Amino acid sequence: FYFSYGFLLLLLHILRAVIALEEKIIVSKLGDNATLSCIYRGGELHLKNLRVYWQIAEDQEECSVVHALISGQDNESEQCIHFKNRTQLFWDRLEKGDFSLLLLNVSQSDEHTYKCVVLQKTEYTRVIHQAEVVLSLAASYSQPILSGPIRNSDSTGEEVTFSCRSGNGYPEPNVYWINKTDNSRLPPSELQITPHDDGTYHVFSTLKVKATSNMQIECSIENKILQENLSANYTQEKQTNCSSPESHENLEKNGQGAQAAGIVSIVILIGLLAVFTCWLWRRRSSKLVSY
Repeated sequence: FYFSYGFLLLLLHILRAVIALEEKIIVSKLGDNATLSCIYRGGELHLKNLRVYWQIAEDQEECSVVHALISGQDNESEQCIHFKNRTQLFWDRLEKGDFSLLLLNVSQSDEHTYKCVVLQKTEYTRVIHQAEVVLSLAASYSQPILSGPIRNSDSTGEEVTFSCRSGNGYPEPNVYWINKTDNSRLPPSELQITPHDDGTYHVFSTLKVKATSNMQIECSIENKILQENLSANYTQEKQTNCSSPESHENLEKNGQGAQAAGIVSIVILIGLLAVFTCWLWRRRSSKLVSY
């Protein structure tokens, strides 16, 4: 019985340790503010007896202090320069055990695993809570632009090229070419992913395939972190230079109509000139008679 009870206590202790070290993953967009969660639910607290440290969890030689709260006041003496004026605690929540950190204007260099450690000083100083948060960053890609061949002649069977481009996204995307006639994936002929100065990416891809009489091609840009999938479609049926009999008939009718309108205009113009000439002749004749 005692062995079972001791084993149960040990198991509970291990489970508590696993829960305490369980990582939370949050996703934030580049340039937004991110809230790193750290909540203690063990009872009422007094700030003057607490020390709260936010730090980068990965082992590194550089500065790792993100934010520090000592005896109810922010302590910036050991804070990394990269985080100066970019971190805030929620003061109205601290005594309730909410030690979450607001990180302002996040960038790619903020992608870390962060650790929150809360220490309480009574008779001695002890750790009462700790949590880890993984910050992943992302940015939405622009709507992809898909360009395809303009088929004015019978090019079935010939090789044609499609191109697809998108930009301002993060992290690197997955790019898919899809034949919509059977929803099969097509391997890209070329794929270029280029970083911008701000850390986001521009993607350009081409696809070379044999032309068919009815091509339906889709380019898809996937951002896994944001679970976004943007696509552009190309659908164009084969066109030939041969015109239908109806179109020839319409062209002929339009030509005849324009010719008739031209003749009527000339007749009217000649009539107006004749009337004007007659009027001038009569006026001149009346002046000679009176003389």
